[in-house]
Amino acid sequence: MTAAPRPVDVLVIGGGQAGLAAGYYLRRAKADFVLLDAQDSAGGAWRYAWNSLRLFSPAQYSSLPGRMMPIPPGGGYPSAAEVVTYLTDYERRYDLPVLRPVTVHAVRRGDGHLLVETGHGTWQAKAVISATGTWWRPYIPYYPGLRDFGGEHLHTAGYRGPEPLRGKRVVIVGGGNSAAQLLAELTTLAEVTWVTQRPPRLLPDDIDGRALFDLATRRHRATQAGEQAGEQAGEPTAGIADLGDIVAVPPVREARDRGLLKAEPMFTRITSRGVAWADGSTLACDVILWCTGFRPALNHLAPLGLRGPDGLIPTRGTQAIGEPRLHLLGYGDWTGPASATLIGAGRTARQLVAEIVAQLQ
Repeated sequence: MTAAPRPVDVLVIGGGQAGLAAGYYLRRAKADFVLLDAQDSAGGAWRYAWNSLRLFSPAQYSSLPGRMMPIPPGGGYPSAAEVVTYLTDYERRYDLPVLRPVTVHAVRRGDGHLLVETGHGTWQAKAVISATGTWWRPYIPYYPGLRDFGGEHLHTAGYRGPEPLRGKRVVIVGGGNSAAQLLAELTTLAEVTWVTQRPPRLLPDDIDGRALFDLATRRHRATQAGEQAGEQAGEPTAGIADLGDIVAVPPVREARDRGLLKAEPMFTRITSRGVAWADGSTLACDVILWCTGFRPALNHLAPLGLRGPDGLIPTRGTQAIGEPRLHLLGYGDWTGPASATLIGAGRTARQLVAEIVAQLQ
């Protein structure tokens, strides 16, 4: 016999930074809730980041609600390992009810509730918060010849450190922060070529995650008010992309000062031995390192039939327009300003939980 679904008022899918932020406010609201995490220990996607990865903001501007991240010894920007330690402590400190490893396979509509099907049985929830992030869906754009390449395709999601690439010819693809950080790291031991869609632009040295979060928040508020960016007199409303693409963290700054942050135009096709441009020039390489981002991990929500033509789920704030019992947190600005960051997830979670609590009353 199939066991009856376990009832709960609020079910959070994902035990990373966004899920923990939601859990903090649900705990404060004394809600009946549970968090399901597919990983076998705390830390979310930060457990899988490369060793040298650094945050773009100081610890005091990269914290979840209620508890500041400890400042690293000597100051500076926290590492991925320090974020894992922080999230592990955070989960324990607030006694958040995280069950792991529990993989959610599907969310379906029930009679007045949502049914959450997992590898360990089914839950029945009055509200669901999906906070699975994007790390689990690395994106590699298609180029002609992609499957013909005889070398290695490597995405940032699979990069752990520079040693396996020592002495190899590496083409780094992408004009963002990950590409710049890995370029700075690999130039000391590999033959590296950087290719981008447009010339890379570093943000001013005094701009980091603090300023970027403020910009994202202002743009979000302007959009909610029905205003276009630039209409609010007296406020800086330039988008992040108008300032630049890459945060000048210390390793990137050092590479820039050594004249290493030079990029070639984007290639047009991939050959069995490397890459080629429209003018007929070619470059042989051993590895193509794709720093091309991620897509939201939303497959568990497919039975609800909510995705739009762009692959995203239309939302009003964090609430799914087509299913008001579902909220999404931590996937990007479309689910809250800078909600894929530590500080942004926390600020968005506060409003999200307030809406759910009101919804359940």
